[in-house]
Amino acid sequence: MQMVISVINSLVSIYMLVIFFRIILTWFSGINTGRFGEILVKITDPYLAWFRRFTFLRLGNLDLSPIAAIGVLTLVSRILGTLAVYGKISVGLMLALVLQAIWGAVAFILGFLIIVLILRLAAHLLAQNSYNPFWRIVDTISGPIIYRINRIFFKNRIVNYLMSLLISIAGMVLIYLILRSLVKILSGMLASLPF
Repeated sequence: MQMVISVINSLVSIYMLVIFFRIILTWFSGINTGRFGEILVKITDPYLAWFRRFTFLRLGNLDLSPIAAIGVLTLVSRILGTLAVYGKISVGLMLALVLQAIWGAVAFILGFLIIVLILRLAAHLLAQNSYNPFWRIVDTISGPIIYRINRIFFKNRIVNYLMSLLISIAGMVLIYLILRSLVKILSGMLASLPF
């Protein structure tokens, strides 16, 4: 039985790579992939479409549904890997794996947003033209984050943009570190549950 689970786990891992490759290809819309691309679309798009229907996975122009899709496959792979090695899995360990999979997706998003904020800070310090399409995308992503974090720290007071950026970066890094510590503690507690 463990051998069958191991084979299924390998197939899930291969499917994750195929989905990742499909996502990368969407970044290059001008490339003609021919028959290979059609097969890739038929294999991956039904699974990816299931996640696209959740509107909360879209933040403006940013579509996070592929991250959720890969996160679910990662969770399945971890569960199958644990079953393949130990032959069984406890409810506590399953909950710990779910928590870690959710954290993986959240950590990726937080890391991405921190990088975007740092890019915005660099652009501000170097006085880059905000009319450039790249910087407009960075502004579209960073603007709501800066606004929300500044509302928390400064309420309705007006603060200069540099201070807003610095507080936003520090706030996002602090959120990341706190959540990482909490997930580590909680997953350790869950994994040690006897049932």
